[in-house]
Amino acid sequence: MPLDLTGSNLFFVLVLFGAGLFCIMKGGDLFVDAATWIAESTGIPKFIIGATVVSFATTMPELLVSLFSAFEGNADIAVGNAVGSVTANTGLILCISLVCMQCAMTRRQFGVKACLLLAAILALFGFTRDGQLSVLESVLILVIFVGFLVESLIAARQEQGSELPAQEERPKIDKKTVLLNIGKFLLGAAGIVLGAQLLIAAVDNGSALARMLGVPDAVIAATMIAIGTSLPELVTTLTAIKKKQASLSVGNIIGANIMDLTLIMPLCAVIQGKPMTVERQGMLLDIPACLIICAAALIPALVQGKFKRWIGYLIGGLYIAYLIIMFTCFGA
Repeated sequence: MPLDLTGSNLFFVLVLFGAGLFCIMKGGDLFVDAATWIAESTGIPKFIIGATVVSFATTMPELLVSLFSAFEGNADIAVGNAVGSVTANTGLILCISLVCMQCAMTRRQFGVKACLLLAAILALFGFTRDGQLSVLESVLILVIFVGFLVESLIAARQEQGSELPAQEERPKIDKKTVLLNIGKFLLGAAGIVLGAQLLIAAVDNGSALARMLGVPDAVIAATMIAIGTSLPELVTTLTAIKKKQASLSVGNIIGANIMDLTLIMPLCAVIQGKPMTVERQGMLLDIPACLIICAAALIPALVQGKFKRWIGYLIGGLYIAYLIIMFTCFGA
């Protein structure tokens, strides 16, 4: 139950937020180190590691929040969180990654996953024009997720060894090193999940204040909760920038977006056992904005064969415009 945001309770929320941020930052640091070691020791490109292994961990907060919302019958929160997280991941976090660091990836590495993400958004856009997402439509979207998993496994097998560093630069693969990096990976993932839950608790209580001010659930879900649950991707991206691992960052964002759209929303509909209602804001703004921002990020990259810095500025501007329109038209 949300806390009364006054006096000592407000201090408690700030403590929750600070503790969550600390856990998620330390966890992200360990997680990126372990993921980088996996990529360098196996030769699997960092983009693929980011799009699969890292994405599964950083998507857990969105998955948990949306599933709990679906169980409670609050479709506004589930839909707004899933779509809002994809929009925030792309318009905010991918923007930061592209603006701060050059990303050297080939179309061969990201092309199929980019097309799968666009297909997922287009399918969601088409299926929800009637104001709901049926169970059958959810299963069809889940097929895209299965395709993503199959493609990732094939790509990992085909690309294995393609990015092995020079012999003298290869990481050690002895028992002690393997156990150490497994420990880093698990501890980092646990830190991200724990930190995310603490942050979500803080954001949830901030949402209570927003509701008191008359802000609709759909707006809260698409902004405060969506950005709150996207903090693992943000911290992973900032850590990757610090460690100069751009491919890991972009891979994490694209993989997390695919999972948000093709796993979270369909699972919520399947769990409810009935069509998931998509409110007016989702139909008219959130899903179309998600489609436009993701298309603006992915189509130029597919055409030019790589992600360029100007794409970051473009999607950042579109995300700001989306927020302005949301609060102007739906904020009251």
